[in-house]
Amino acid sequence: MLWDYDPNGLVVVDLDLNITIVNEAFCAMFGQDRKALMGQKAFHVLGDMSDFRYVWEHDSIIRAKEMHFPRHDLYVRQVIFPIREEKIIACIMVDVTQEWKQKEGFLRLKAETLEKLNQVVDRQMRAAQEIAGLLGETTAETKVTLVKLVETLRRDNR
Repeated sequence: MLWDYDPNGLVVVDLDLNITIVNEAFCAMFGQDRKALMGQKAFHVLGDMSDFRYVWEHDSIIRAKEMHFPRHDLYVRQVIFPIREEKIIACIMVDVTQEWKQKEGFLRLKAETLEKLNQVVDRQMRAAQEIAGLLGETTAETKVTLVKLVETLRRDNR
């Protein structure tokens, strides 16, 4: 009963990587019917099965590995472990889609903010260059006028 009410997706595969057990949360995550999943190659739902093979071959546990299933717009944090006496491999999937969407939203906002900042700085640089150009022109005009005035005054003093 606990298996069926667990909010985490739970899937068990045999050593041929066929799905032998799933709970309702797993079915909901992947939009599949439990009966349709039973006996199916796990590859068809989960894709790459190398982590499942690894935990069996090395008698180890993979903890907190994050996976993305773009076809289902799903992000999960997985724990995969062998159950040797039953000759099965189990996987617990915690849906972290909302966390990822928030993170992606933050990254998108950060990128947009940096882009706007770059645009503002570019506009300020253009304005500063235009102002500097105008100051340079007026300074040059002033110098030319002063030089002419000085020359005129020198001629008049002679």
